[in-house]
Amino acid sequence: MPAAYTKASTGTPVDAVHESVDDTRLRPGGPGYRRMSLALFAAGVATFALLYSTQALLPALSDDLRVRADQASWSVSAATGGLALAVLPLSALSERFGRRAVMTASLTVAALLGLLAPFAPGLGWLIALRTVQGVALAGLPASAMAYLAEEVRPRALVGAVGLFVAGNSIGGMSGRVVAGWVAEAWGWRAALGAVGLMAVAAVAVFRALLPPARHFTPAPVGPRAVARTVAGHLSNPVLCRLFAIGALFMTVFGAVYTVIGYRLVDAPFSLPQGVVGSVFLIYLVGTVSSAATGRVVGRWGRRGALYLAVATTAAGLLLTLAASLGAVLAGLVLITAGFFTGHAAASSAVSRTATTGRAQASALYQAAYYLGSSAGGALGAAAFRAAGWPATVALGLAAMAVAAGITLYATRRAMR
Repeated sequence: MPAAYTKASTGTPVDAVHESVDDTRLRPGGPGYRRMSLALFAAGVATFALLYSTQALLPALSDDLRVRADQASWSVSAATGGLALAVLPLSALSERFGRRAVMTASLTVAALLGLLAPFAPGLGWLIALRTVQGVALAGLPASAMAYLAEEVRPRALVGAVGLFVAGNSIGGMSGRVVAGWVAEAWGWRAALGAVGLMAVAAVAVFRALLPPARHFTPAPVGPRAVARTVAGHLSNPVLCRLFAIGALFMTVFGAVYTVIGYRLVDAPFSLPQGVVGSVFLIYLVGTVSSAATGRVVGRWGRRGALYLAVATTAAGLLLTLAASLGAVLAGLVLITAGFFTGHAAASSAVSRTATTGRAQASALYQAAYYLGSSAGGALGAAAFRAAGWPATVALGLAAMAVAAGITLYATRRAMR
């Protein structure tokens, strides 16, 4: 066998060498994989609990601070917008200093800011603080996706991303539920403090469990190098389609969950704040659907999973138009399941499509995703103020129609 096809010291075929390298990556069932899964699950809990800590509290904020729904919604949109703007530069830092270090620093700073949020004297200060908190959180999402792509075996990547996204859903749910009930008893400031303490505990778990990176190689972070990498990703039509799909799904999700509290506290439902917060238990559906996305993609392919996610989300939006509380809750279940399936499928595809500069590819996806969240929250609240819940639903259906069109275009190109 020619030397080019063997490992010099042993004569082992190159394919076997690659296999042995893959053997050092984390695999499902191994202790390192379990530690990694629990650590990133905790990171997802902290990230989403902090990022959306005010979302369930918007009616209480409006009442206490005497502001409109579209004004209060900026306490959510400012955080997601700050994350979207900072995710690319912070992901570049993870290429130089390591995924683990950047994720730890980001979560720690964000959790400390979460403890300061209850002391904001007014909405303007709260929005400013939430913007900085979003910037701090920006180091986590793209770095986590890059960490998974480097440390987990390729065949297990979709499942690992699904578990991380499941942590996001648990964080989003628990933060909102805790905030809702604490706010009903002690007000929105105490609620934000409770979410901050919960995030501090999750960060401690993350730091204690995350295995060291074994396959990370530092890369230059100069502006020119980053610009070249970003330009390369933006010239990749597959990545651009995935970025757009992530943004569209998050536009729907941001619009629905920013406005739903206002709809449920008004007639004909007139639910109390604690019960409105408990509606976010529906996030458990996202935990199941995101963790199951790997099996869905394995059976129907990435585009099949996206079609399913679009159809499920659109059906849920239509159900929420009913005047029945049961129908609204069922609609929220479908919207949540569809969103998390679409997000897990698109984000894992980004990690697999980008062969270099994975942190920047994930960062671009996260930037589009959280810009979609910021736009969805602001536009959804504005639509609700202008024409009520049907206008918010119409916004979501339009976003899903575009996502379906992008997926159909990709399907036709693949069939050529």
